[in-house]
Amino acid sequence: MIENKDQNFINRLNQHPKLRERMEVLLNVVENTAGDCTKADDAEHYVIEELRKMGNDALHCWTEKAVEKTSETVREQQPKPQGHGKKKSAGTQPSEK
Repeated sequence: MIENKDQNFINRLNQHPKLRERMEVLLNVVENTAGDCTKADDAEHYVIEELRKMGNDALHCWTEKAVEKTSETVREQQPKPQGHGKKKSAGTQPSEK
């Protein structure tokens, strides 16, 4: 059961490469892979900055999905663009001098 949840999470994360990249950066900060987080203040700065970027990326992903879903709904409701016929006006007639 846990393996299924883990696999499901990984599959979902793979659908959002930007979020996956941010998660990897956060893990690197936690594991201090670069060796530049020697103080709690340094780690806090990196984590806060990365979470801010992750939030921004998450909202962009959400927006893309929302636009896609809305476009799909509109296409279902109006499968064919509605035209209003050919324009018949030739413009404004010139006035006499």
